[in-house]
Amino acid sequence: MTFPSSPVGFLLHDAARLMRRRFEQRAAALGFTRAQWQVLLHLSRNEGIHQAGLADILEVEPISLVRILDKLQARGLVERRQDAGDRRCWRLHLTADAHPSLALLQDIGEDTRAEALSGFSDAERDTLVGTLSRLKSNLVDACTKPAIDDEAQHG
Repeated sequence: MTFPSSPVGFLLHDAARLMRRRFEQRAAALGFTRAQWQVLLHLSRNEGIHQAGLADILEVEPISLVRILDKLQARGLVERRQDAGDRRCWRLHLTADAHPSLALLQDIGEDTRAEALSGFSDAERDTLVGTLSRLKSNLVDACTKPAIDDEAQHG
């Protein structure tokens, strides 16, 4: 059995996991989770979106999003407003109280990134971002292709 000489996938996974863990450590002091921050951040960029649309953006199951929204609503940070054109649909909005928390969470995110990139030159940071962007683009393109041609698989 041979192993890859460069375990890129493992390194990416470990680095992302550790960044998430570090963010969670810092955000816990404010009583937030990373998932709650993501909801607040994406909602701030998509005010008035419906729950299913936000679940799609976050790539989570709608029931998981509902639980997060319930907690944020109980804290007075998110409100659900009934859609005027569809009574079954709820539109999501940040409350005025959400903005200070969102700013603090964004600061924690920036501090976490700065910690992770400590000792990197500006050129190294630019190279890293460019390389990861290309890697992501390659995978997005690959994910749009069928994994295995059904004809080839079944003869």
